[in-house]
Amino acid sequence: MCSHQSSCPAAETAAAHVVAAHPEQGWSLLCDGSIVFDDTGELLPDGRVIAPHRLAMAA
Repeated sequence: MCSHQSSCPAAETAAAHVVAAHPEQGWSLLCDGSIVFDDTGELLPDGRVIAPHRLAMAA
């Protein structure tokens, strides 16, 4: 599925790369099987969810 020489990095690392981008739908599939959403949320291959982590706007 990806071109990493040894194997895909673990889903908890930031080393995975995009293998299928769907910007019109707001998500991308990474080589480790994770789905990353434009709102910065993630769905990991084991079903865990990482909530969006947006920065607070300064007032």
